[in-house]
Amino acid sequence: KYESFNLSSTSLSIIGCVGGCVWYLERRTIQDSPHKFLHLLRNVNKQWITFQHFSFLKRMYVTQLNRSHNQQVRPKPEPVASPFLEKTSSGQAKAEIYEMRPLSPPSLSLSRKPNEKELIELEPASVIEDSIDVGKERKEEKRWKEMKLQVYDLPGILARLSKIKLTALVVSTTAAGFALAPGPFDWPCFLLTSVGTGLASCAANSINQFFEVPFDSNMNRTKNRPLVRGQISPLLAVSFATCCAVPGVAILTLGVNPLTGALGLFNIFLYTCCYTPLKRISIANTWVGAVVGAIPPVMGWTAATGSLDAGAFLLGGILYSWQFPHFNALSWGLREDYSRGGYCMMSVTHPGLCRRVALRHCLALLVLSAAAPVLDITTWTFPIMALPINAYISYLGFRFYVDADRRSSRRLFFCSLWHLPLLLLLMLTCKRPRGGGDAGPPPS
Repeated sequence: KYESFNLSSTSLSIIGCVGGCVWYLERRTIQDSPHKFLHLLRNVNKQWITFQHFSFLKRMYVTQLNRSHNQQVRPKPEPVASPFLEKTSSGQAKAEIYEMRPLSPPSLSLSRKPNEKELIELEPASVIEDSIDVGKERKEEKRWKEMKLQVYDLPGILARLSKIKLTALVVSTTAAGFALAPGPFDWPCFLLTSVGTGLASCAANSINQFFEVPFDSNMNRTKNRPLVRGQISPLLAVSFATCCAVPGVAILTLGVNPLTGALGLFNIFLYTCCYTPLKRISIANTWVGAVVGAIPPVMGWTAATGSLDAGAFLLGGILYSWQFPHFNALSWGLREDYSRGGYCMMSVTHPGLCRRVALRHCLALLVLSAAAPVLDITTWTFPIMALPINAYISYLGFRFYVDADRRSSRRLFFCSLWHLPLLLLLMLTCKRPRGGGDAGPPPS
């Protein structure tokens, strides 16, 4: 009995140990099952990646095996060269692409010529290497390079920054106002007025370009301006504008008279702080810009007389009306450019109003010319002599209003370029002589 009892107790303890081990293993299996599942997924992914690599190597092997077939590698098309980089001839580029390098594999002896099969195998590799070399050279050429400012380039850059042609037009209209004013012609005062007005115009144009850099870069007409291309820094542009504005206003105020200096300062403010931001807000910018262009002849008149007379307002009115056919015809051909730059112009948003306003102010030039002898500025010969050119620009304004195409707008614009100088020259020729001992002789 005792031995059977010991045997049964031993068997029970063994069964209990086995059951405990089984229970522990089952518990560990349940706990580790998520980790094993993730590990299985990772192994599957690794096997999938290995299969992808195997497929890629298989394709490469097949490609290398079939290189003996008559397959030709087509060179890549030539990329479009940037307008800022030097253009190479297409023939030269193609010659570089199709140029074959002589390859002599070490397996071939010098005493025998390679057979046709080996030449076919070497030809695609040579074309590929040549095209890759050409691509690398073009890529290096197209990299942006730092533009270094040279001292001898600075005058031309500053001239384009200040819009030297527009500044010359402003100075010429100021000189016309000075010459048409009654009284003797004072040369020192005339020179100071011209220099001061020119400096003020350079300052206003420079600040205008400083504000419009992000918008000018979107327009074909203005994308090559110095600030847009990065030829000079914005700090240099603002410094140049300051160096022009301060002495310009000082010369007009101290060297001429305070009224002319105040008009010059007001014109800088009107152009930079009113006209420039209005170009992106409202079509009223065209009328504000016309006022800016009408002030220079008034400054010439006040520089000579020291007061604002009826003649000053008449000259300002002529310049005010002339700018509408001039600018509206110009902007008509640049509608896509202005729209791309985000400018709010009549030609873009109100094309009908753009043509009507141009025609109205062409007709207004007839009335203003007839008012010159009434205000004792010219003789009655002037409106008669100016009638043909005023009638012609009015006819072109009417054609622009009716046709509404690029041809009519271009004809009106080019007519306005010679109309204003000729009109002012006729006014100087027909200037009414002043009585008195201090009056100068009438211009011939």
